Amino acid sequence: MPIKNNKLINNIDDLKNICQRHSAENKKIVMTNGCFDIIHSGHTHILQEAKNLGDILIVAINSDASIKRIKTEARPIVNETDRAYILSCLSSTDYIYIFNEDTPENLICQILPDILVKGSDYKGQKIAGEDCLLENNRKVVLLDLIPDKSSTSIINKILNT
Repeated sequence: MPIKNNKLINNIDDLKNICQRHSAENKKIVMTNGCFDIIHSGHTHILQEAKNLGDILIVAINSDASIKRIKTEARPIVNETDRAYILSCLSSTDYIYIFNEDTPENLICQILPDILVKGSDYKGQKIAGEDCLLENNRKVVLLDLIPDKSSTSIINKILNT
């Protein structure tokens, strides 16, 4: 039986229309992105904190092919359909979009969320989409991470057991 995901948006134009509709209703749109491979409490913490910054939370996730390019051929552990479904079960998440590029810069520049959320591990780093957001009077917010919570640390723990 295929899993139905009502929060997954498969078309960029549909997502842009959704964002335009919410903006017209004066709703603040927040967006975050990541691989979300082996979803853990660090992920859910960031997602809830991101949702608290606005009305609508869009979660953009790297496709399986994208993760293989930016990490290793052995990743992701959990495929994109399952990762998107798990994220759809969280009350903090309103919409999910799977992107194929190595970074979500193109997506961010098309959507232009009011706020882009990243983890504090990005402090001092170039953030994809930041330039076009700032040019359009939008902002980037870095949220504190829960220490020692990462998919990589979970994978390493399993491998060393």
